[in-house]
Amino acid sequence: MKVLMMIKHSENVRSEPIPQALMDAMGKFVEDGFKSGVLKDTAGLKPTAEAFRIRLSGGKLKVTDGPFTEAKEVVGGYAIVEVKSRDEALKIARDFMELHRVHWPTFEGESEVRPLEDY
Repeated sequence: MKVLMMIKHSENVRSEPIPQALMDAMGKFVEDGFKSGVLKDTAGLKPTAEAFRIRLSGGKLKVTDGPFTEAKEVVGGYAIVEVKSRDEALKIARDFMELHRVHWPTFEGESEVRPLEDY
């Protein structure tokens, strides 16, 4: 099954430098994921200042440019992985967040994991 993993954190995380140790550990984590074939795609997302939203409400479309200051958390990045089970997805997400815990102790955030629909 394919799942979408998103890392969510406050927007102000972008104002802090990412520790080099985390960047190095993430590089290996991502490389190993691609080599094993589990990781299909991944990327960090730019700040919401470079984003926009299109909302449909009352039959009308409304475009709102970022930044989205009302958001308590933003999606900072994503990965698409193909796993055999929920337990395997859970392990990958835990390992990913463990890298943050170890290499960036002040980081606060969460990883949301959502299975993709099978069409």
